[in-house]
Amino acid sequence: MKKVLSIAGSDPSGGAGIQADIKTITAHKHYAMAVIVSLTAQNTTAVSGVLNCSPEFVEAQIDSVLSDITPDAIKLGMLSNADIMRSVAKMLKKYNCTNIILDPVMVATTGGRLMDESALEVYTKELFNLASVVTPNLPEASALSGMEINNMDDMKAAAIKISNYGCKSVLIKGGHLREDAAVDLLYENGEFSQFCVPKVDTNNTHGTGCTLSSAIACNIASGLSINQSVKNAKEYVTNALKSGLVIGHGNGPINHCWNL
Repeated sequence: MKKVLSIAGSDPSGGAGIQADIKTITAHKHYAMAVIVSLTAQNTTAVSGVLNCSPEFVEAQIDSVLSDITPDAIKLGMLSNADIMRSVAKMLKKYNCTNIILDPVMVATTGGRLMDESALEVYTKELFNLASVVTPNLPEASALSGMEINNMDDMKAAAIKISNYGCKSVLIKGGHLREDAAVDLLYENGEFSQFCVPKVDTNNTHGTGCTLSSAIACNIASGLSINQSVKNAKEYVTNALKSGLVIGHGNGPINHCWNL
């Protein structure tokens, strides 16, 4: 059985974060492991609080997993401050970890900030050169590239800028770029690939970014290329959206287990 580790924050309402990652990994028939770096108080309508673990305890969690079990892929989600980022990077380097998928979780779907703005420099310097894939959405790609993104040419320019931080490939999620389709752009080895599917008409999109990056990690853990992993993961998320799950009073979660 392939093993996938998620290092991220907890969403008690179950739609995003560690909970979404564990469901996604399980739906891919892989073994899920989790290091929780932050507790959040959130639901489908808002983020009302964040409580971070100490960097020392984050390191202790990672050490307990990696000293015993070698993951086939690692997904990095919410890393809320610079100290936690440094601790995660330190442990990943210590164990020579590979197949790392980095999802820059900066702001929740409901609008709550999940990363200190002052930590962005540490984030790009310490973690990006460890990542096989970085998966920002449009606002995150804008923050990382320092440019406004309004069209596909902008996405391509932003992807090149983000790749200069040292990551092997960049996937910019362009879900908000067009009204009729969800177009994602992969930049890998100097080449661009586009992944386009019709948009699913739903407001229940809580945790889609977490889910996509976890699904990519599962496919990479299975030995697939980055390009094929992105394609498969996008199909998985699209079907999870199409499932039409309605839970909560705000932006509800997608159905991670639509295929079970």
